[in-house]
Amino acid sequence: MGQAKMDAIETLNRLPDEASWEEIMYELYVTKKVNQAREQVARGEFVTHEEAKKRLLKS
Repeated sequence: MGQAKMDAIETLNRLPDEASWEEIMYELYVTKKVNQAREQVARGEFVTHEEAKKRLLKS
């Protein structure tokens, strides 16, 4: 089974049985985005808080 499907199943299992489609879709979206962010950090694709502040001050 692929990682995306396993993550989706884990997310669905955490939700209450009465969850609406909107709640399900939101939770799946957030799970996807968090996993993407973790992968980016693992690859070193991020900026520090200080670098982000410098970039904002330049604009």
